[in-house]
Amino acid sequence: MADAYATYPSLQGRAVLVSGGATGIGAAFVEHYARQGAKVAFLDVDEAGAQALLAGLGDVAHAPRFLRCDVTDLDALREAIAAARAHIGPIAVLVNNAANDVRHALADVDAAAFDRNIGVNLRHQVFATQAVVPDMRQLGGGSIICLGSTGWMKKNGGYPLYAMAKAAVHGFVNGMARELGQQGIRINALVPGWVITEKQRALWLDDEGKAEIARVQCMPGYLMAEDLARMALFLGADDSRMCTGQSFVVDGGWV
Repeated sequence: MADAYATYPSLQGRAVLVSGGATGIGAAFVEHYARQGAKVAFLDVDEAGAQALLAGLGDVAHAPRFLRCDVTDLDALREAIAAARAHIGPIAVLVNNAANDVRHALADVDAAAFDRNIGVNLRHQVFATQAVVPDMRQLGGGSIICLGSTGWMKKNGGYPLYAMAKAAVHGFVNGMARELGQQGIRINALVPGWVITEKQRALWLDDEGKAEIARVQCMPGYLMAEDLARMALFLGADDSRMCTGQSFVVDGGWV
């Protein structure tokens, strides 16, 4: 029996902004929202990845708009969000996805490395949210989706600053839920487990990793980017109108 997935009428024509949208999980967000009829803009530094993604989306109702942006540069981030708004209208859904789980050891961390890590994994989520709240207030509501991680929940080693930043994402979501909720704006954490993207296959999915997935994950098979995208569609659609301040874990039952 073929899989059949939901269609969300409320997403048709809705303005959606995705950070880190050129490849991996972010590209799945861009594609799935676009195929629901949303007007999508996405930010990334990977121009080649962005063009490859766009080449496969020539049949959607609204061609996504790529804006080159280093989200760690806050002035550039604000300018890119303003440009996105000019192209697709007031932002109704923000997906704070951009991140980098580069491995590092505490002994090698200096102040510059700390700032870089926080910049790519946490800070832009705060300032992108700040930038789109007036849009959502104007629209009478909206949805902010902040990408967390199960990595810190599982006490994974090898990326202490990434783990710290992702844990802080949950604090930001909980800290903003009441204030934003009073304005009709939802904010939630979307929390991936080990998603097997091309990057993960190339860098980390060895025989030991495959065995760990088979042993620990409750569901058989690999967790894929589209599994996260389908949850993001629900969170961006009106179907989730009373969901806020929550962590939606999509990990095949790992944690």
